[in-house]
Amino acid sequence: MAFPLEPLLDTLSGRVIAAAEELTALDSAIGDADHGLNMKRGFEAVLADRASILAKPPGEALKAVGMTLVMKVGGASGPLFGTLFMTLGKELPPDASAKDVAGALLTAVSAVKARGKSDLGCKTMLDVLGPAADHLSSSQASFGSLRDLAAASAQATIPMKATRGRASFLGERSVGHMDPGARSSQIMIEAVCDVLEGRI
Repeated sequence: MAFPLEPLLDTLSGRVIAAAEELTALDSAIGDADHGLNMKRGFEAVLADRASILAKPPGEALKAVGMTLVMKVGGASGPLFGTLFMTLGKELPPDASAKDVAGALLTAVSAVKARGKSDLGCKTMLDVLGPAADHLSSSQASFGSLRDLAAASAQATIPMKATRGRASFLGERSVGHMDPGARSSQIMIEAVCDVLEGRI
């Protein structure tokens, strides 16, 4: 599969940066109100290093994105999203097939679970990334179905009670709010789908 690194990097970074206020508003309800700003800072740093990242092979480029997020994004999000990108970069072969991408995402989700000591159902980014990874492995996967699943999975965090992360300290008060990490993950998945489908 062709790996359009430049539009992927630009679109994904741009979408997350543009959503900073929305993500901060979500995080102000159940977190420290800094998720949007932290993610914006991280992806602005990615774009600042754009030329160096784009000069690398895709796998190394993804690992570089991950390292930048670890270093520049505060809170728990930096290590978790950094782990996601670094693991994807490690697992993806040079000429990745759709099956390779699905396998790499499954491995990356497992790495995020281990890093965050969390799992699906805890009201985190995993509640979007996990279903997406499983769906990619199915024969029914398409760009449209993946977009729909990511959106539905983010919405499904609203009635959940948080049991991991900052929101878990709120207990029942975390119910009724979308998890900001889940929304960030939805935005990223939609950006990747748009690029690979040729919408960008």
